[in-house]
Amino acid sequence: MSHHTLDATRTGLLIVDLQNDFLDPRGAYGRAGQSAPAIAALPQKILPLAQALRAKGGWVVSTQFTLVPAKGGEPIISPHLKQLRPFLGKGDFCPGGWGHQLVDVLQPADLTVEKVAYSAFYMTRMEWVLRKAGIETLLVCGIVTNGGVASTVRDAHVRDFDVRVLEDGCAAFSAETHRTAIDALRPVAPVLSLAEALQDVEQA
Repeated sequence: MSHHTLDATRTGLLIVDLQNDFLDPRGAYGRAGQSAPAIAALPQKILPLAQALRAKGGWVVSTQFTLVPAKGGEPIISPHLKQLRPFLGKGDFCPGGWGHQLVDVLQPADLTVEKVAYSAFYMTRMEWVLRKAGIETLLVCGIVTNGGVASTVRDAHVRDFDVRVLEDGCAAFSAETHRTAIDALRPVAPVLSLAEALQDVEQA
């Protein structure tokens, strides 16, 4: 049972990269056969918490992994990512495109921040919009636990946000990778279940 108090109006549910290009079978990863049941299940699992937080005056914040189009629309892709995901190409994760958007189940987000690397704070306006919105507590969920989630949680921590990790609200491409990443985050931030976070919100 969680005993973490929070002020809902100063709390953001930070949804990391739950975008069509990652999750939908028609998206970039789906077309390439890169999917995992745990990842696909996340939006419906997270939805009750998002709805409860909205009802309490809290914020839903979506990060959107972005491949910035350059000349001719060809995306700028970091070498390490190109090596890891060679199937990524023109039109994938393109700003304004369908694949770039937060999945329908969780829309609309109150704040949306494009990101170009693992961390949602790296060279983005994330910290600026959170401070302007008065958000002090972040409930972090999304994908992947060992990548975008872990990097974002660590960066939020060093910026003195009250950050909490939603263990079953995150997923990776393997259960073992997810567990290892969660264990590595335990010294950094409290790790809660979605049910515990929902209880905290309802009691706020």
